[in-house]
Amino acid sequence: MLPFFRLLSVFPLAVLQGLGAALGWFVFLVSPVWRRRFLDNAAQAGYGFRAVRPAVAHIGRMVGELPRLWLGRPVPVRWDGGELLDEAYAAGRGLLLLTPHLGCFEIAALAIAERHSAAHGPLTVLYRPARKPWLAPLVAASRDRPGVEPAPTTLAGVRQMIKALRQGRAVGLLPDQVPPEGMGTWAPFFGRPAYTMTLAARLAQQTGCEVRLVWGERLPWGRGFVLHCRELRTPLPAALDEAVARMNEEMERLIRECPQQYLWSYARYKPPREPAAAAVPAASQESAR
Repeated sequence: MLPFFRLLSVFPLAVLQGLGAALGWFVFLVSPVWRRRFLDNAAQAGYGFRAVRPAVAHIGRMVGELPRLWLGRPVPVRWDGGELLDEAYAAGRGLLLLTPHLGCFEIAALAIAERHSAAHGPLTVLYRPARKPWLAPLVAASRDRPGVEPAPTTLAGVRQMIKALRQGRAVGLLPDQVPPEGMGTWAPFFGRPAYTMTLAARLAQQTGCEVRLVWGERLPWGRGFVLHCRELRTPLPAALDEAVARMNEEMERLIRECPQQYLWSYARYKPPREPAAAAVPAASQESAR
């Protein structure tokens, strides 16, 4: 798989995204389960198919562009609100970057690391190690990028993130992914209960770090991306359940900026799976002591 990705990484971004768009529509047409989840999730958020139809192709583009982003030459990135990150870094309290499954979330880490790692140290990014051995080399290569420091979803990984924040560095994660059982709480997401990670809220509460929201908009015809940066509308509540619910509200706000690029096929409302060893919530609680 790694040699194949290396081969694809030299292709123009427009070609890879075009192939990905075709893949997105192919899966949409041949997979009833995938299609129904896409439509149901969009309807839950109040969108008919016509409003989110471009998301079918964008989901495929998200896959098609990975070889170039992970292993190829840099791609063009413009900034919207980049000064918000400059100010957050300058505060010196650490920076928690939250990105939903919107647009190109891979480009957020790459662009932020390129802009800030030289002055402020590497960006620590939470990732789930590959379960299948044949995928492990590809995942390892994708995370081995200049200015990016991967942190696995384990006790050691959580400690790594807390240490980075307390040293004034930045940590990035996707708070709208479904965590294992015991690592989250049920909170509304577009009006329906969704099992939501508590890790993001705990990191913010335990370290007193700055929090910013970021997402990468995919431009047409392979012209690159725009990295949008936002502040929280209000500070996070002290109560954990309320803070988690607020996180979901903030993710909803970002998604409504561009629902045509959200990953509506993601099983956001699925029940959590059984926890693995070295669970994240236990880690986050222990690390706070």
